[in-house]
Amino acid sequence: QVQLVESGGGLVQPGESLTLSCAASGSIFSISVMGWYRQAPEKQRELVAVITTGGYTKYADSVKGRFTISRNNAKNTVYLQMSSLKPEDTAVYYCNVVARTVEPNRTYWGQGTQVTVSS
Repeated sequence: QVQLVESGGGLVQPGESLTLSCAASGSIFSISVMGWYRQAPEKQRELVAVITTGGYTKYADSVKGRFTISRNNAKNTVYLQMSSLKPEDTAVYYCNVVARTVEPNRTYWGQGTQVTVSS
């Protein structure tokens, strides 16, 4: 099994920055993709950004140029640096990883961390 522990959420004002972290632990053989999704009230969960082991990244159009995803493979940790935050970025942010353990590749989700952007 894989456990994901997220941290870094909180309340910020528009234009401010915030960095989320997600550390994966457990009997992990390898992690291929790590990413962040978010879900605002009454909206579907949506992809924010993903990063592969080799460093390939993909971002939602709404966050391009403002958010940066990175990972530390040695620590099985993924980060999301968020800048120029807007009220519409308010959501619960979920960490997502595709990991191989004794089982073949599976997708795992974190418990979510609240990000609120408000003046």
